[in-house]
Amino acid sequence: MTKVNLETFSTCNFKKDASRLKIVAWYFTNALFVRASWNPFMGIKIFFLRLFGAKIGKGLVIKNNVNIKFPWKLTLGNHVWLGENARIDNLDEVIIGNNVCISQGALLLTGNHDYTLSTFDYRNAPSQ
Repeated sequence: MTKVNLETFSTCNFKKDASRLKIVAWYFTNALFVRASWNPFMGIKIFFLRLFGAKIGKGLVIKNNVNIKFPWKLTLGNHVWLGENARIDNLDEVIIGNNVCISQGALLLTGNHDYTLSTFDYRNAPSQ
């Protein structure tokens, strides 16, 4: 059994595919406009998701409190519904096809940590 030593943990093996500035800008934009419960306007949410690189088909329904970690790693097909409090923790590429409903409270994860290594490295993979 491997004993994990979190003191040696580093995020250096995780590829964000974005500058620190873009990540910080998305963090605040997401909090203020996309994830915000005060904003029922899907057009504004879709605008900002596309601005930050999400590929979105027609007919997206995105409810309140949907949290998307990295929109530049997200592709949504036509007529996708993202329910309230859904979370897409896309440490790697996520592709959601046409006519898919991600129900309220659903959690999509594309990575975790390798608990067999004492360094607890990330281990991620694309999801389709």
